[in-house]
Amino acid sequence: MNQLLLSLCAFLPLLLAAFFLVGLNWPARRAMPVVFMTTAGIALMVWEMPLNRVMASTLQGLILTGSILWIIFGAILLLNILKHAGAITAIRHSFFSISPDRRVQVIIVAWLFGCFIEGVSGFGTPAAIIASLLVALGFPAMAAVMVGMMVQSTPVSFGAVGTPIIVGVSGGLDKADITERLIAAGSDWEAFERLITLEVTLIHALVGLLMPLLMCMMLTRFFGRSKSWAEGLSIAPFAIFAGLAFVVPYALAGVFLGPEFPSIVGALAGLLIVVPAARSGFLIPRQHWSFSDAKDWPAEWLGNIEVKLENLVSRSPVSITAAWLPYVLLVMLLVLTRVNADIKAWLSSHLALEWDGILGEADISGSIQFLYLPGGIMILVVLAAFFLYRMPFKSIKSALNESTRTIFGAGFVLLFTIPMVRILINSDVNLADLPSMPQAMAQWIAMSVGGLYPFFAPAVGALGAFIAGSNTVSNLMLAQFQFDTAQMIGVSGALLIAAQAVGAAAGNMIAVHNVVAASATVGLLGREGKVIRMTIIPTLYYLLFTGALIFLAANFLDICDRSTVGMVC
Repeated sequence: MNQLLLSLCAFLPLLLAAFFLVGLNWPARRAMPVVFMTTAGIALMVWEMPLNRVMASTLQGLILTGSILWIIFGAILLLNILKHAGAITAIRHSFFSISPDRRVQVIIVAWLFGCFIEGVSGFGTPAAIIASLLVALGFPAMAAVMVGMMVQSTPVSFGAVGTPIIVGVSGGLDKADITERLIAAGSDWEAFERLITLEVTLIHALVGLLMPLLMCMMLTRFFGRSKSWAEGLSIAPFAIFAGLAFVVPYALAGVFLGPEFPSIVGALAGLLIVVPAARSGFLIPRQHWSFSDAKDWPAEWLGNIEVKLENLVSRSPVSITAAWLPYVLLVMLLVLTRVNADIKAWLSSHLALEWDGILGEADISGSIQFLYLPGGIMILVVLAAFFLYRMPFKSIKSALNESTRTIFGAGFVLLFTIPMVRILINSDVNLADLPSMPQAMAQWIAMSVGGLYPFFAPAVGALGAFIAGSNTVSNLMLAQFQFDTAQMIGVSGALLIAAQAVGAAAGNMIAVHNVVAASATVGLLGREGKVIRMTIIPTLYYLLFTGALIFLAANFLDICDRSTVGMVC
């Protein structure tokens, strides 16, 4: 079989996913089972993978799915518990009286608070929460959704306490093979993962610095009386100040603490710095900006659900200190369990499901570390919140039911998506003497664009997120492809994986699933195309800026020789 045909067969599962989800507008729960069966068929008939290996890969994928669902469940349950306790309402109310300037409200409520929600919950939660909150503050529904989607960028790579890196990147790579090569080069997997986290953090910090300003400019251009970019640009000093207040602690957390912390630490530090500054009028223009009268808004801006501020008020509000306490506890526990070697080892080895050599395949294994994964830490915080707020059983039951429904919705799709990814990765062992499917894709890309590929690497990650609606799933599908392509063209593997993670984060701004979820909260269903046509602007900004950084790093900074992992080229 020639190289082109072989590459097309390898690409077919991804092309089918794009065709079904985007071309035919199928829901993922319908498309991904078909894509999984197609992948298994190609593996068996073209790659001639043994049936036992395909089954072992599927089981490995299901175990990895369990890890992701455990994290999602912990994150969503904590959010729902705080919602029923009145903590989220208290946090929302603390933002309302800061400034009448709508641009300031966008920066504080949407950007900083949205980044925090992304850091602790992820999986599209911020857009849905922020959209309804902004409508309650008097924003047009379409403006609220647009701004909510723009939050799905810089914090996303470290959303849900680092899941896109911890699970997405790690689960999407052939860890056994890479670890073996790392050890031979005098390094190890942890050093490689730290290098990826460092590069992702620094790229996001550079590109994300201007996101608050771009939010304001988008708001005034599409929803202002004058349709002016300049009205948004006029708040540049405050917006850049807010960007720095987020990205500096964000970058420091990524460098010194690890993938669980950047978005959480950056947002908390940003809120502590920016909110007092806004109250004092620091760097804010004297002339406040707002929308025209609501009676003059076009009908397409309005949703069919009325979200009033009083609807967001809990029957049992709590103090602002008590409202933030569970999140403070979460950060403290995460830091303790990640930096203390003894605690980390104990949590990793207790209450863990491990299966080495699945179905006799020596290089295929899986594990779920229930206590060490962020899901376990968040469950502990949920228990603490239960006693802190003295919640009635009825509220606990409601939070559990809501969280379980979310898990079932996400879980069905992941049951097919992640096993598909593991079949792709594990196809390197076959009777046809072929490279793995990601390697076959990489060979074709290397021959087609060669040294220009680093510029386009973030766009590949964005395409994966657009198709899958998830940074984590995009990384699972494409991380190995990016690594193999890097090997083919002679650049740093860690650098292209970082490009994948950043690009996949940017792709969330146009991910159909996320747009639908955010639109549904404010009754704007049916106008997702209009939202995507607006959010494509910040997406292109993110991808072009990131692509340029990756290209320069790959070609002029000699990343490979200076990295802590010399074998990544």
